[in-house]
Amino acid sequence: MEATTFVLFGATGDLAKRKIYPALYNLFLDHKLSKSFTIIGLGRREWSDEAFQAQVEQSLHTFSRRSADDSASIKAFIKAFRYSVMDVERIEDYHKLLQVVEQREQELHLPGNRMFYLSVGPEFFGKIAASIQESGLGSAKGWKRLIIEKPFGHDLKSAQELNQELGKAFKEEEIFRIDHYLGKPMVQKLDVLEQSNPALQDIWTNQYIANVQITASETVGVEERAGYYDHVGAIRDMFQNHMLQLLMTLGKNDGRISKRQVMESVEPLLKENVVNDVVRGQYTAGSIQGKPAAGYKDEPGIDPCSTNDTFVAVRLRIDDVFWRDIPIYIRTGKRMKEKSTRIVIEFKQPFKRSYSAQERTAPNLLIFEISPNEGVTLQINHKDLPNKGVTSTIPVDLHFNQSGEPEAYENLIYDALQGDPTFFAHWDEVELAWKWVQPILEAFEEDLVPLHHYPAGTYGPDASDLLLAEDGNHWWFDSKPVPLAQRIPREAYA
Repeated sequence: MEATTFVLFGATGDLAKRKIYPALYNLFLDHKLSKSFTIIGLGRREWSDEAFQAQVEQSLHTFSRRSADDSASIKAFIKAFRYSVMDVERIEDYHKLLQVVEQREQELHLPGNRMFYLSVGPEFFGKIAASIQESGLGSAKGWKRLIIEKPFGHDLKSAQELNQELGKAFKEEEIFRIDHYLGKPMVQKLDVLEQSNPALQDIWTNQYIANVQITASETVGVEERAGYYDHVGAIRDMFQNHMLQLLMTLGKNDGRISKRQVMESVEPLLKENVVNDVVRGQYTAGSIQGKPAAGYKDEPGIDPCSTNDTFVAVRLRIDDVFWRDIPIYIRTGKRMKEKSTRIVIEFKQPFKRSYSAQERTAPNLLIFEISPNEGVTLQINHKDLPNKGVTSTIPVDLHFNQSGEPEAYENLIYDALQGDPTFFAHWDEVELAWKWVQPILEAFEEDLVPLHHYPAGTYGPDASDLLLAEDGNHWWFDSKPVPLAQRIPREAYA
């Protein structure tokens, strides 16, 4: 690993404490940081270096996946931290920061490689990037890189404007857009699982696949994010980024080119037709794991007249040689029955003349569990001899030992330090995703799509189930799936 100066904007914030410091500490323990590294934290608070180091140490005791009881390791780690007061609107503070950076580089004989991590609101991205360039912070002899967190814009126009601002100070290959779903270990294993196993690669085609279901359900509500969430909803907070990035990982070939090709091939929606393929919902009062849960409009900080979406389900198709005619269903929502992120591949039924319930068997399924548990399950049919030889399903499970697995931010920060962009969102992907979602945003704003309500602690509104039922399908692993005998394949109507 090359020696680097790691400059963290927003060093006193919640994300830094919960994710960034523990990630850096675990990289340090794994010897994945250079022996000569320095981390300069920036914030508005008037902290000394010692006060900052104490805060970092406290975050490790609270949030690190590894024990922070090794005082020698803790001491060696936090001695690399320095602090500088920063008002992102004041160019003078950037000049002061430059002096701090150059002093540390001279002390440690660092080559001038600089990583700028913007753990701040997106409204500051453009200003900070411009000030980095203007102050000379980005003019070191080594490389410079910029890490930013989502959201990358509020809609297509704002995303394009943001990209133009960033492009004035950083090249595309220097910008690393974090989508933490891409850092999850299971997501990073998907391309190898798909491409390195001939049995999977050969059936990864519309000849064998009936449909694909991607689910990211949460049990939590808006919590402390009401002021932000009520202006973005599930469509912006989850679907445009995380869910479409998961969709892009299904490409036939690995790498960024494949991801872009997937998004380019998704059949576009027209605003007036969004209602046919998109369901939006909002949770009402209910219960989560036996405890009462307030409705969305009763959450603190939420407009009592809000029509904001807390659930979105979408049906789409990819028009390419591998995925043509396969319906893909994506849903995400808050206050649902369980916390789970998974991809389910349902395979086609063997062709039969009759579609009676007696002759039909349950379909084979390939399930990628991304979180909270990680694993792969293949559901296959077998003859149940003790039960009169009837055909039933049996799961073939492969679950990974997660005890030593690095967390998403460890993977992503390490990749960024190495200059590996594989699991970051390229601008082409971001723009294509916004272009596809823009008609949905407009349809929601013009109230062209009804807002369906669902009780907290359920799997979303009934309209989401009907969306799949139109194609003879249902969501897998919900509590009350449509009985197999009632699921008539679309081929039966031909």
